[in-house]
Amino acid sequence: MIDAPVLERVLTEALRHGGEFAEVFAEDRSTSSAVLDDGRVEELSSGRERGAGIRVVSGETTGFAHTADLTEGGLLRAAEAASAVARGGGTGIVAVGPLVATAVQERGSDGAATPSLGSKADTLELLRRADDAARGSGDSISQVQAGCGASRRRVLVANSEGLLARDQQARTRFSVSCVAVGDTGLQTGFETAARTMGFELFDEVSVEELALLAAGRALSKLSARPAPSGELPVVLAGGSGGILFHEACGHGLEADHIAKDASVYTGMVGQQVASPLVTLVDDGTVGSEWGTFAIDDEGRPAKRNVLIDRGVLTDYLWDYLRARKEGRSSSGNGRRQTYQHLPMVRMTNTFLLAGDEDADEIVAQTPRGVYVAKLGGGQVNTTTGDFVFGTTEAYLIEGGKITEPLRDANLIGNGPEVLKRVDAVASDFAMTPGTCGKDGQSVPVGCGQATLRVTGVTIGGTAE
Repeated sequence: MIDAPVLERVLTEALRHGGEFAEVFAEDRSTSSAVLDDGRVEELSSGRERGAGIRVVSGETTGFAHTADLTEGGLLRAAEAASAVARGGGTGIVAVGPLVATAVQERGSDGAATPSLGSKADTLELLRRADDAARGSGDSISQVQAGCGASRRRVLVANSEGLLARDQQARTRFSVSCVAVGDTGLQTGFETAARTMGFELFDEVSVEELALLAAGRALSKLSARPAPSGELPVVLAGGSGGILFHEACGHGLEADHIAKDASVYTGMVGQQVASPLVTLVDDGTVGSEWGTFAIDDEGRPAKRNVLIDRGVLTDYLWDYLRARKEGRSSSGNGRRQTYQHLPMVRMTNTFLLAGDEDADEIVAQTPRGVYVAKLGGGQVNTTTGDFVFGTTEAYLIEGGKITEPLRDANLIGNGPEVLKRVDAVASDFAMTPGTCGKDGQSVPVGCGQATLRVTGVTIGGTAE
């Protein structure tokens, strides 16, 4: 997108009035999306966005400017604007470069075909197939919405320390939402598949199966009973509970929260913070999962980072600047939504490692409790670890068997306490895609775990 000599001149301009670090992040993103709502095409769009963000750091001050003008003149003007903001804490002129390309292999540049965004005709065909499958699952299905989104993103990162890195990322997401009508009113079901790849996703994923899962969830809740209330053992199905650990534990391990003393995990490295059955990993290199990439948005290689090892807290997640202040290397977790945003510490694919127990045996060894097949959204207070999450598919466990479906309810608890209460972990590991929001920015992430049991979580149901 931008030649190395131009980048060097822009970085030099960024530091000309003082500063210790400057960075250019350039992005070229193509997107397409389509929505089929009750058989009608409600959205069919495509677009392209290009631009660059320039960051200048001087002491504790960061200046940032972005521009859609990728000419040398446009970049120089943005560099001057960012420099003006950071100028107050100047430390003298810093030499730039020379820029040296990193050895990181761009995803998709290894000789394989360029990932496809899919044609509009192919996309609409997939949506109609999903709509037909969902409606064919039962007469009670009254509404179906199917959506497909794809993006292809090229990024370039260069900084005043000589780094020059590039990556190419393709992502495709398909989702189905269903509404069923019965004596208990309207009930909903949802399912999604998302990977860091092009339309090759549909060589691996059946849209009909996604539709049947979504419709099945809605239909099962027509006969659901109110969820119990109070503290009960909870069994989380493989892949379903990863979002809980992402929110309730992962955010508290991000270094910006640690630096502000806004995390329950501050100062606890080396201490036992979870059950010995718990090993929590953040890994941006996992196959084609939703949070996978070659480099983060500061140009650092994606890494596998073990955060909790058999219950012991071993490390936090780091972006480049916070890591530099601590005299250590980045963990590859500096991420941003677009070129218009500053990077911050973010998770990638965050998951609990599988155990060696049988998932069915974990249920069989639970006399009474709740089996959560799918969690919905939630929120967490990183300072205390307290959380609330909704269930979107759950069942009662009675006598070691999964019995009646339950209406949607809340799981209420504390992240560190839940980690300590994990007493069984199965081998059926699975991942689910998600979108993580933080400080107004959203990025794709993966979450995962095997079937596991928590000895006690408060259920916010309505049953007496």
